[in-house]
Amino acid sequence: MKKKQIAAMLMAGAMCMGMLAGCGNKDNTGSSDSNVFTVGVVGPLTGDAAIYGTNVVNAAQIAVDEINALGGDIQFQLISADDVNDPETSVNAYNQLMDKGMQMLVGTVTSKPALSVSPLANEDRVFTLTPSASGDDVIEGNDNTYQVCFTDSNQGSRSAQYIDEHFDDAKIAIIYKNDDPYSQGIRDTFAAEAKTRGMDVVYEGTFDSSSQTDFNVQLTGAQSAGADLLFLPIYYTPASVILTQANAMGYAPTFFGVDGMDGILTADGFDASLAEGVYLLTPFSADAEDEATQNFVTEYKDRHGETPNQFAADAYDAVYILYKAIKASGVTPDMSNEEICDGLIQAMGDLSVVGLTSAGSEMTWDDNGAVSKDPAAVIIKDGTYVTP
Repeated sequence: MKKKQIAAMLMAGAMCMGMLAGCGNKDNTGSSDSNVFTVGVVGPLTGDAAIYGTNVVNAAQIAVDEINALGGDIQFQLISADDVNDPETSVNAYNQLMDKGMQMLVGTVTSKPALSVSPLANEDRVFTLTPSASGDDVIEGNDNTYQVCFTDSNQGSRSAQYIDEHFDDAKIAIIYKNDDPYSQGIRDTFAAEAKTRGMDVVYEGTFDSSSQTDFNVQLTGAQSAGADLLFLPIYYTPASVILTQANAMGYAPTFFGVDGMDGILTADGFDASLAEGVYLLTPFSADAEDEATQNFVTEYKDRHGETPNQFAADAYDAVYILYKAIKASGVTPDMSNEEICDGLIQAMGDLSVVGLTSAGSEMTWDDNGAVSKDPAAVIIKDGTYVTP
């Protein structure tokens, strides 16, 4: 049964129950202010993935401030909790925000914690819009969960397509993290698409959480196999180590990453000049010339002294998606979480939004909660992301 059909049934039931007795989740019946919705963000604000979480919170707050400044019947308050990119901690963070009255969740920020939190939000009927948890299984079986980012499967196949179309006769090496669903999932769809296209994958190397500080074995294997393009479906922390160690051994292939590498320019202890010429598949480029992007980038720089990454742009879009879904559904903060959730699910079936991460086209969502937008590539030049 499709999400919209389920939502219609649940919405009707929830409204009937609400008229009889009033309902809620964890005794949460919404914000005390008549027009203020409480939106929570769960993500890594400290630790190795902190660049992702802090960008999401910072950008979400900008969007909240802009919407609140418009006045009107829809206002937001933003609350956040740190999960240090750990599934168990993420569950605790989610529960903390529920105790504070969270009505909608922008999160979680990363995929592994999302796999633990999404079922809880589904049980609690908390509408969930993740800016950046791209695992296909994050939305699977969770009718309340939607993505702003494109899925891992899309990233993998589209990366292979882009490389095939723009790098003639590339000899490709892949280094991926085998205990991370995000990395493994992208690798799998990349490898499948590369095989279909007859691309030349000459080497594959893996690592796990206990071995992500030394990549000399993998780099030596890739270099010995003659790889001139290194595909890295991984996060920016291990990627920064790979670039540093490749430079030290005089190995200079083209590096091609996905959205998890966004943040490498500001990684702690990393020489950002080593990222010159790195490609990333990402839906956002801070150098885009459209007015909305430039206004957002300027505001973010003014507040935080740095250029926002793709995670920030997805979070900014997420808040505006919530805003437009609320307008379309007519839900109000005094409703139960269940009523709000089911109303927003109904609205998402017909919603289309042009955002910072949609390249001027409309974002829409399928019945599983996956966004329709396609990724695009950027290249790092002079310390910033630019369109090739």
